[in-house]
Amino acid sequence: MNDVERLIAIDAIKQAKAKYFRGVDTGDLGLVHGILAEDCELDYTGCCTDPVTGRDFLPQMNVVRKGHASWKSGGARTMVSVHAGHTCEIEFIDDVTASVVWSMSDHLYFPAGEPYSEIFGFGYYHETYTRVDGSWKIRTLRIERIKVEGVPAQ
Repeated sequence: MNDVERLIAIDAIKQAKAKYFRGVDTGDLGLVHGILAEDCELDYTGCCTDPVTGRDFLPQMNVVRKGHASWKSGGARTMVSVHAGHTCEIEFIDDVTASVVWSMSDHLYFPAGEPYSEIFGFGYYHETYTRVDGSWKIRTLRIERIKVEGVPAQ
């Protein structure tokens, strides 16, 4: 991969992650499916657990999704999420594989009747991307938290 191809690939990977965040936040499963590799493994284990206190604010999120079709709608959306990807580190393993670390934050809003009205999270996505038919797709994803805070419902 020459320098120009590398820059084009970096931009394409950034675009794929932006689509992932938008798809998750808007509930657009078609958009999410479009940027996941068919053999993806998405590990959300501990994704809402504060590493300092050990408190898991959303234990039902502790899942590993394997395969493109494992990302399914949970029915009506009751939680609103707002994800922000910040800086990223991209290392190309070869011409079709990249290892990426994204700094991130997210804000989750819950409906009445839930134990928390809001959750704020900070951390890193650790991902691998693969180029499939000219497009960069997320192959693996794991979240590492550095801080999670919850606002108890009143």
